[in-house]
Amino acid sequence: MHRKSVPKYSLHKATGQARVLVNGKHVYLGKFDSVESRQKYSRVLAEMQLPTAGLAQDISPDLPSTLLLLSEVLVAYLRYAKTYYGSSGTLAKEYRGMVDAIGPLNDMYGSTLAKDFGPLKLKTIRQHLIDRDLCRTEINKRVRRINRVFKWAVSEELVPPSVYEGLRTVTGLRFGKTTARESAPVKPVDPTVVAQTLPCLQPQVSAMVQVQLLTGMRPSEVIDMRPELIDRSSDVWIYEPDKHKNKWRGHNRCVPLGPKAQKVLQPFMQREASKHLFSPQEAEEFRNNKRAENRNRTTPVFPCELRAREKRREASRKHKSKRPKGDRYTPDSYRRAIDYGIKKANRILSRTKPSCPSLPNWSPYQLRHTYATEMRKNHGVEAAQIGLGHARTNIVDVYAEKNLQLLIELAAQDG
Repeated sequence: MHRKSVPKYSLHKATGQARVLVNGKHVYLGKFDSVESRQKYSRVLAEMQLPTAGLAQDISPDLPSTLLLLSEVLVAYLRYAKTYYGSSGTLAKEYRGMVDAIGPLNDMYGSTLAKDFGPLKLKTIRQHLIDRDLCRTEINKRVRRINRVFKWAVSEELVPPSVYEGLRTVTGLRFGKTTARESAPVKPVDPTVVAQTLPCLQPQVSAMVQVQLLTGMRPSEVIDMRPELIDRSSDVWIYEPDKHKNKWRGHNRCVPLGPKAQKVLQPFMQREASKHLFSPQEAEEFRNNKRAENRNRTTPVFPCELRAREKRREASRKHKSKRPKGDRYTPDSYRRAIDYGIKKANRILSRTKPSCPSLPNWSPYQLRHTYATEMRKNHGVEAAQIGLGHARTNIVDVYAEKNLQLLIELAAQDG
């Protein structure tokens, strides 16, 4: 298939300006070969929807790599990353992370020659992130992503290898050796807190929470459940996600679904095989129906009123909703639905039991930590490793609280 070439940065002799031809129209960029004109050229390329393959080689064919601006290299990398990290037409989380990482890089050093970017400039970026109050682990993650950009640029011969080798000498921030703040560790959520929240969640969200507690799945895995991905040929169902965190490494992920999980999922299985089990649209309809049922009425609801109510709902969905409900949850919408349920549960608690403390906030990922802690405590570290879908047992320590009670009992006996 023929690929459209990247518009060339060229000189308009009559005016002495740089220009580029975009969709048959000349875009003037300012004085030829100036820093400002090359920055504007990079922006024009970034705004165009062009294929990414080979873009690094075509970005400026007549310009030596030693004269490339850092902003030009970043534009080329983002076009490559959009394809490399993209998934099913949507940009993956890692791509958004790369955009966040190189944003300050472009803002502070976009007009710098790419070959002149070195360790001291990278440390300046790192200090900027510290001043923005990012946590230490997030700063280290962003610095590694910046290094990844330059590693790619070296492979495309956009910068000399010495640039990447110099950046590798910048070590990550160490615990206790920096002014960057530390992030609070993610702790398991108390199952009793979850039990108090469940009645205040929509049925779809409540089912996802219960399935996570029973299986230890990631939020992205539970929201993507579909009948076609669940093998129901035996007593224990097997759910095999078609997309998961380590799929790119060639790892398989199989989640057994026992009787308890099957009972939770059963009401949602009667749908097309390719449809997601948990739909925000269905949750919205359930909420509207529940609201109508709870109204105090002294007269029966007549069929004409039901039809009129449905018409109003349809009109509201078409015209008033700025963000129509989708057919599946996202990790963010799943978390927000839980937050809403916690607030609702606390309102009920404040009315019925004013002396009881409020429920703490918790997130879907804490359910995974709760599962890992219970699995490790009751069945050992290997069972927790398999349940979480990890390749190594040492990763379980990140998710599972160690069994301190066992050490206390041993100390009481032998210490």
